[in-house]
Amino acid sequence: MHTAQEHLAGLFPEEIAGRLEAEVPPYRARQIFSWLHRQAAASFQEMTSLPRALIEELEKRFQSPWPLELVTSRLSADGTEKYLFALEDGSTIETVLLPEKRRQTVCLSTQVGCAMNCSFCATGQAGFRRDLTAGEIAAQVLFVQNRLKAQGKTVTNVVYMGMGEPLANYQAVLRSARLLNHPEGLNLGARRLTISTCGLVPQIRALAEEELQVNLAVSLHAADDRRRGEIMPINKVYPLEELLAACDYYTARTNRRISYEYALISGINDSPQAAQKLSDLLQGRLCHVNLIPVNPGSGAARPSSARIAAFAQMLERAGIPVSLRKERGSDIEAACGQLRQRTLEGQG
Repeated sequence: MHTAQEHLAGLFPEEIAGRLEAEVPPYRARQIFSWLHRQAAASFQEMTSLPRALIEELEKRFQSPWPLELVTSRLSADGTEKYLFALEDGSTIETVLLPEKRRQTVCLSTQVGCAMNCSFCATGQAGFRRDLTAGEIAAQVLFVQNRLKAQGKTVTNVVYMGMGEPLANYQAVLRSARLLNHPEGLNLGARRLTISTCGLVPQIRALAEEELQVNLAVSLHAADDRRRGEIMPINKVYPLEELLAACDYYTARTNRRISYEYALISGINDSPQAAQKLSDLLQGRLCHVNLIPVNPGSGAARPSSARIAAFAQMLERAGIPVSLRKERGSDIEAACGQLRQRTLEGQG
């Protein structure tokens, strides 16, 4: 078996992770995988189809089936639940459950911190520590699945929109998506998985070549290079012309619509002129715009409701599909990085 850092061979495949490093028969490795993913077992004792000796050996090597441990959680008045997890090296990450009538969506993290340094993001302001492993990424979903199954519910959707830049941790993110999509596990349809990016052009092009029909969300936040560069430093590396060319390539290869995320910041990118620029930029593209009133805890000012509505209406009149993201969990610091930062400050 792997070291504690890789933990149960990254929660498997690669084809069933060398049969758990060749220490158990193939059918036992598949049983363990099914218990971990399909059953979301929280302990080895729950894996009742395994021999007692194997359970004891697993318990000796690993304290838990998951490479993370709950530190604290917060429950919002709107049902949103946020979890702060500790990893085996002491790092902490956040995960959010967004419950709806017909959906149970998990927003997960892909890195400890983030190196992209977007101006309004609490995660970026805290700096970057390391990438997560595929097992650490997938385990966030398994933890929530374990909670939901007690209520007779199941995870239906996963969005890679928590802490970190998913495409900067490309291989681990793709492996985690394949784990969640695996027919012997949770078997989440690839189209129920959404991977977001701030605009890493080479990785967008690489993702277009993958045989995995996930959704792609691109954080745009401005429709001209000067303004976007002020909000998102990555634009100085991959300006809009390069980014949109990569997005066009992705659409041409996959025939899949891209969701463009646009955080509305008062006085920065919420004017009628900004709406017109965005409409012009996306005209004729297979796209959807997801407007996000910036989180009050980010340090940026949120536009008025009237300003937000006017921005959306301009896009609609131009024929650009648009939706307004419903605010969730503002009473529990549900924006990326806020709960982690508050906890770290409390320990200081």
